[in-house]
Amino acid sequence: MSRTQTPLTDSLLAYVRDVTLREPEALRAQRESTEDHPRAGLQVSPEQGQFLHLLARLTGARMALEIGVFLGYSSSWIALGLAPGGKLIACDVSEEYTSIARKTWREAGVEGAIELRLAPALDSMDALLAAGQAGAFDFVFIDADKGNYIRYYERALRLVRPGGLIAADNVLFHGTVDDRANRDADTEAIRAFNRHLQGDRRVALSMATMGDGIALAVKL
Repeated sequence: MSRTQTPLTDSLLAYVRDVTLREPEALRAQRESTEDHPRAGLQVSPEQGQFLHLLARLTGARMALEIGVFLGYSSSWIALGLAPGGKLIACDVSEEYTSIARKTWREAGVEGAIELRLAPALDSMDALLAAGQAGAFDFVFIDADKGNYIRYYERALRLVRPGGLIAADNVLFHGTVDDRANRDADTEAIRAFNRHLQGDRRVALSMATMGDGIALAVKL
């Protein structure tokens, strides 16, 4: 342990990937083939994907929920970490992006474990609650529009079981959250979300500062 954080240079990140990453070939191919995608920055890094895989395994997840699918990279990692017979419900609004996600899932061998809900995620979450799914989920990953993060989180907290885990990406928001001069709407939304979590005594809380920051909340 250390009282300070080791700065992660490009060369040190390359070293971390070299000694820890176990990226399936199908996901490596997908990641490399979409490096030039105009919105490639929406996709988690490989070490974040592997971390999500680990979290799914640690929670023994049989039921998982992803808010924000994009091209299917993170959902593939999560699905690969599910317990046998497990299921991931993946929520997104883009037919364009999720058509690529379906191909990613198929090539990663997890298509059968993922149910896509192509609708606004808040509507999909409300539908799950209306169907009696409160407390049915072991793991929830939030990585979608920032303005709705608190709304996603509050619904996720109802959907996840006690002891279940909610993970939310981009909580450092490209390093803008501590810049008081930055009043960008998404930055402000992430600041509000972080404060919301910090004050929420219904969960145990931590933040993994890899990538763009992942908030981790375990329901008490």
